[in-house]
Amino acid sequence: MRKRAAMALALGASALLVAGCAPGQLEDDSPQTVQTMNPEDFAGLSLTYMYFTDGPDEEATRQLIADFEEEYDVTVDLEILPYADMVTSTLNRLSGGNAPDVVRLTSLTDFRDDLLVLDPYLGEGYGDEFLDGPTKAVRNDDGEMIAVPSDLTMNGPFINTDLFEEAGVDIPSEWTWEEMLDAAKEVKEATGVPYAFAMDKSGHRLSTILSQYGTQLLDEDGNALDIDKAEEALTPLVDMMADGDMPADFWLGSGSRYEGANEIFLAGETPIYLSGNWQVAQFAKNATFDWAVAPDPCATECGGFPGGKFMAAFKQSENPALAAEFVRFMNTAENQETFVTVAGALPTRADLSESGVTYPDEVAQEAMDVFLADLLLTPESGFEATANPAFSASATELVEALTRVVGGTEDLKTALTGLSGKIDGLVEELG
Repeated sequence: MRKRAAMALALGASALLVAGCAPGQLEDDSPQTVQTMNPEDFAGLSLTYMYFTDGPDEEATRQLIADFEEEYDVTVDLEILPYADMVTSTLNRLSGGNAPDVVRLTSLTDFRDDLLVLDPYLGEGYGDEFLDGPTKAVRNDDGEMIAVPSDLTMNGPFINTDLFEEAGVDIPSEWTWEEMLDAAKEVKEATGVPYAFAMDKSGHRLSTILSQYGTQLLDEDGNALDIDKAEEALTPLVDMMADGDMPADFWLGSGSRYEGANEIFLAGETPIYLSGNWQVAQFAKNATFDWAVAPDPCATECGGFPGGKFMAAFKQSENPALAAEFVRFMNTAENQETFVTVAGALPTRADLSESGVTYPDEVAQEAMDVFLADLLLTPESGFEATANPAFSASATELVEALTRVVGGTEDLKTALTGLSGKIDGLVEELG
């Protein structure tokens, strides 16, 4: 296996608290009282953890579960589902009165009213252990925590450095969108690869571009889409697909469902691929060419666009105190560092972000350092957008709008105007 190149970008700079009554229960007349409990009271209990995996994270999760089981003398049933089935399967179990105790999610929108408030079990100050941005999405209308941000993702461009070297094109330490796409087209022309640029079919990835052009789908108050800025941001994508510089067939396939373009990149068919840090581990293992993570391009803003995963417990849990303690255990500083270093994710804990995280090899470290540096440049508005309950549905509508444009049934301005109206409806319905 050849060593993969990576562009390094320097960065700037318990006691158990659960309910004091019977295991798993709180006293109705004092829901915010947090008292100590002997961990031995959990012995013999069990819980289910419904989970989807991005790949290497499964190994770390199984090891941490084994540690939890040993420490508390409990049983954890890890139920792994395909990501595409996660929401539907969980909703079906909720409606059938058979909810899992704990679940891994990318969005809380479909479940907010069903999630266990963690403050009575973990303390009102527990959220202070995490970065402000990721915690915006895990608080209810009363400011209580209903989930924990378990890992953070950041979008950014992966570069096939072999193709750039073959074409004699330099990769700068910073670039604008125009400069990045001009370089990509120059590499395509010189090397004869099919495409200049590829990206996942994802409203989240599209939101990266919107953010860099100074707009978002949503903010804390609702619809935040600036149609003129969005048109400026997305026009280059539409033009590239029309010219064959970006795979239009890929974008038109799979309806509004997410589709990753990682296979296009791994096949060496494009010099630049916009995705995110979760790809680092598989590219380090599977890429047969030298590759790098480059800084996100800038327009009016720099940085990437944040995402991530959440751990949450359900009110239906037969042992809510145990479920809450499992969430806490999996996200201690030590355990979260174990998870993110294996999974190729970014930490959400404030202490880990301050101290830094050491990844298992030089390739992963250099790649993740670039994502961490872009995190420092990412506008706070990105976290506000993803925290809005209407984000996931609005992002899907964004994908559908661009698909109509690429398919030739609408022009971009009309599609974005219609999208804005749909966002208004979703905010009213879900916000």
